[in-house]
Amino acid sequence: MTSKDKRQNPRRGSSNSAPKRNKSGGAPRRAAKGQPPAREEQRIAKLLARAGVASRREVERMIGEGRIAIDGEVLETPATLVKNLRGVTVDGKPVSPTEQTRLFAFYKPRGCLTAERDPKGRRTIYDALPKGPNIPRLMPVGRLDYNTEGLLLLTNDGEFKRQLELPATGVPRTYRARAFGRVQQEQLEALAEGVEIEGIRYGSIDANLERSKGDNQWIQMTLTEGKNREVRRVLEYLGMEVSRLIRVAYGPFTTEGLVRGQLGEVDRDTIREFRASL
Repeated sequence: MTSKDKRQNPRRGSSNSAPKRNKSGGAPRRAAKGQPPAREEQRIAKLLARAGVASRREVERMIGEGRIAIDGEVLETPATLVKNLRGVTVDGKPVSPTEQTRLFAFYKPRGCLTAERDPKGRRTIYDALPKGPNIPRLMPVGRLDYNTEGLLLLTNDGEFKRQLELPATGVPRTYRARAFGRVQQEQLEALAEGVEIEGIRYGSIDANLERSKGDNQWIQMTLTEGKNREVRRVLEYLGMEVSRLIRVAYGPFTTEGLVRGQLGEVDRDTIREFRASL
């Protein structure tokens, strides 16, 4: 854990008093001269995301549903400011202390949803993930379609998840697609300028024809936006029909050494170096 992480850990500190909430949303008061500075207040949604409860947006939805309380008082707004998560409950259960950020690489198999549950009863990644006492509650970084396989990153840190997902962060995602049809390398290279399909603008894509056999082509595509079904839609726009889609890399992390359904943890030094590069 870096010194920055330690300063932001909401569970550190020796005070046992209940947190005072700044209902006005104003900045916390400065400590008197000669006194140690008070821990900075932060939005509760941010701290709960950092603690791995859910993404910040999902936490805001949970607050709207009345599922989150402090000292038994149900929260009414995600703008509530707190110094730590002492006394905070979700669905009546105390929030566990914030853990150190952990990141896992999972080879998602085909035929499962990137979701916690499915109303239709279909298999999800949580059915496919290995079970173990040392595996924390994990949230997926982005999504892979039901029939898309390959690398899916998972973390216990909602803020890290959000950082990895944001297009502004520019983390590249690389896919290999097996597609039926005919395409020229020149057409793929034109995708570097971006393309608009049915009113949706897709940003620059680095695409290359790996190999072909008759009408079956293997194409590698690297992009940074990761819009819904982006690879499939772009190749369909080029007259191709995707029969298999594999995500092989997300930033510096790859499927190398992983088999379908396998989960591997990224070491902390690698996480620290990667976060510093963002």
